[in-house]
Amino acid sequence: MNVEKILAIAGKPGLFELKLQTRSGFLAESLLDGKKITVGMRSNVSLLSEISMYTYSEEKPLVEIMRAIAIKENEGPTISNKEDNAKLVAYFKEILPDYDEDRVYVSDIKKVLNWYNILQSKGLVSKEEPKVENAEAVKEEVVKEVKKAEKAPKAEKAEKAPAKPKTKK
Repeated sequence: MNVEKILAIAGKPGLFELKLQTRSGFLAESLLDGKKITVGMRSNVSLLSEISMYTYSEEKPLVEIMRAIAIKENEGPTISNKEDNAKLVAYFKEILPDYDEDRVYVSDIKKVLNWYNILQSKGLVSKEEPKVENAEAVKEEVVKEVKKAEKAPKAEKAEKAPAKPKTKK
């Protein structure tokens, strides 16, 4: 599932695909009706790839939640976001059992299910595991960073001189 160029724009229904960046903002195309709109820099815009939902252990990226829905529904449409709240919460518990009920509201669940159905209708959802093109190089880079971070605290301790005691004058 590739949602790198899919946007949610505050105050506008549905999702949009980023088409072109301009000096004063960008041009986006609605996934609902195909209309193109210009969006200024002052608009509140979120990339779907940057959105996460709270769980009790961590923040779960929206892409992973969409993938879990695609697996459950076999890449088909899910329940409507117009269902009653109890049904929506029960369904979402099946998808993401450890979501934080205090910080994830029913309105958030409705939005996710609506977005999933929009993406599914455009053929943008997938059960496939996201593939990283240069996964081995990224892994090596992460290992180097971790080793560097492990060595850094030891070096800092050795460099620090003992503090001089304060004296009264």
